[in-house]
Amino acid sequence: GGANHWYRVFTEMGHTVRLIAPQFVKPFVKSNKNDAADAEAICEAAQRPSMRFVSPKSIEQQDIQSIHRIREQFKTRLTGQTNQIRGLLLEYGIAIPQGTNHLMKQLPEIIADEGNGLTPTFRESLNELYDEVKHLQERIISLEKK
Repeated sequence: GGANHWYRVFTEMGHTVRLIAPQFVKPFVKSNKNDAADAEAICEAAQRPSMRFVSPKSIEQQDIQSIHRIREQFKTRLTGQTNQIRGLLLEYGIAIPQGTNHLMKQLPEIIADEGNGLTPTFRESLNELYDEVKHLQERIISLEKK
């Protein structure tokens, strides 16, 4: 990690820096993963005439990549959260079709339905989970606008 940062630092110092993607260095690692073995593999790989070097990312490109990674993490959390809610409801005999839209439409109705056998404690927990899903959706939408 941090290769692009160090690229900028060493370039500002006047050094010529070339970045090698880890998958291009891996075939040159001869022993267990440690700093010395990694350094030897990097030196070996860098001396190969056919070695492909990668372009460094600008700070703006790193910002965009970071936003994409954060958004993907939120989407993963959203999927996990909705699946958890669906699974919990199935334990009470209530089935909701897959998909966040189905869940967000039906969950408030399920929480409000006094005749479905859910306890007040579980309703409160569901309400908190519903709020978390709404928050994750808002965060994803916000990141997609950037």
